Amino acid sequence: MNKNYYAILMAGGVGSRFWPVSTQDFPKQFHDMLGTGDTLIQKTFKRLAKLIPEENIFILTNERYNDLVFEQLPMVTKRQVVLEPAMRNTAPCILYASLKIQKENPDAVMIVAPSDHWIEDEDAFTANVKEAFEFCAKEDALMTLGIEPSFPNTGYGYIEYDKASETSIKPVNQFREKPDYETAKLFLEQGNFLWNAGIFMWSVTSVVNAFLNSKPEMYQLFHQGMKLYNTEFEDDFIQENYAKAENISVDFAIMEKSKNVYVLPATFDWNDLGTWGSLYDKLDKDEDKNAVVKAKTLTVDASGNMIRTTNDKVVVIDGLSDYIIVDKDEVLLIFPKKKEQDIKQTLQSVKDKFGEHYG
Repeated sequence: MNKNYYAILMAGGVGSRFWPVSTQDFPKQFHDMLGTGDTLIQKTFKRLAKLIPEENIFILTNERYNDLVFEQLPMVTKRQVVLEPAMRNTAPCILYASLKIQKENPDAVMIVAPSDHWIEDEDAFTANVKEAFEFCAKEDALMTLGIEPSFPNTGYGYIEYDKASETSIKPVNQFREKPDYETAKLFLEQGNFLWNAGIFMWSVTSVVNAFLNSKPEMYQLFHQGMKLYNTEFEDDFIQENYAKAENISVDFAIMEKSKNVYVLPATFDWNDLGTWGSLYDKLDKDEDKNAVVKAKTLTVDASGNMIRTTNDKVVVIDGLSDYIIVDKDEVLLIFPKKKEQDIKQTLQSVKDKFGEHYG
């Protein structure tokens, strides 16, 4: 294993579209969403550890999830858990963690990977990341893995790369925001557009310099703590200063502003597991195309449903198709699959009517 290889595992999101399983106190990355025996964060950690030394995998999460991280990843140390005292999107936490890593190892190359992605061919993922690391170790490059689009998805941002490039790693022309359906179809027809999976690779020097150039105020805010990072005084500095950082994604902060951006079209199947429908797509189905996790089912005239309980409850369904049926403790959700994007608003309505503890 290469001691210069590092990872930042992003595990701070709430995943509200997976309510009622995913809640503010116990979000989706800490659940076994796929019924495999591993939670999403455990699965991601194991995937990264095929290439990166375990002690070089840093978990970036909100301070409220500190105990959950140590429960589910007992092999990690306090040094590896980077806590955000406030929600400030992805740019501040990535800069903060990058400076910590730079202080420890200025030769580091690193991947930033969300903790809640589904990747089937893990060997292909490892090979792609290794190729990107070797490129980033030699070049001043900000890299991302792009996913070959299988249909005109309107839920993802897109990466447009240089069509003339004949190498596997391609210069990025521009990032494009989530398109409407007709625009997404045009992207696919052009053949040089990839889904933006939010997986990034770079040397620690390149990413810190990108923040210095594109977000100097944020760079100065976090750089002034450099002598305190990886010491007992770090927590006090971060508690005092973190919330002063701009609330902005790493895409907007550096990727869309930098000229040295490259993409490697991924060779693995990928799903961002953002909704019950995306989970349904990846699960095995019964003969009636029902996807079942942790439940015993008796179905009559019922097909295309996503069914999940917390402890193998018996679920009887008659005459219901294409629904999300999720039972958890005090909440039962029965919701049309085609309206899954509305679950976020429904959760807010439930909290408004019945109390915050339901979310």
